Amino acid sequence: MDTLSYKTISANSATVNKEWLHVDADGQTLGRMASKVAKLLRGKHKPNFTPHVDCGDNVVITNASKIVLTGNKWTDKQYIRHTGYPGGQRSLTAEELYGKDPARVVEKAVKGMLPKNKLGAELFRNLKVYAGAEHDQEAQKPKTINLNDIK
Repeated sequence: MDTLSYKTISANSATVNKEWLHVDADGQTLGRMASKVAKLLRGKHKPNFTPHVDCGDNVVITNASKIVLTGNKWTDKQYIRHTGYPGGQRSLTAEELYGKDPARVVEKAVKGMLPKNKLGAELFRNLKVYAGAEHDQEAQKPKTINLNDIK
């Protein structure tokens, strides 16, 4: 056999096709939903997945205020940050962060499951999270997707 009958296809920004997907977070467990959304943002569900290219889809999450946390996570889960000054470590529980902005709880969960580099920052920009049922991406005609069907 002189020639290869197969060829590895590597996606790039010109050949990738991005879609808009809509996810309803109503009744979804936070971590399970976030891992599936991170997979959609990364593009791992596509056959032409390339690790160093943004080949994922744009995802719109609605009803972030209706997420579910199991066990004692509402009171025990800590979101820690640092002001940059000595002794400046501050923390919030999941309940306190949810009280300020329910969408930030979902954003932090998804962001933690993306790569910690420039590509991860670029992928995170493809995520839009809304606390209520209404969203601003109606013009893009997002396709509603059921997360229970995704493995």
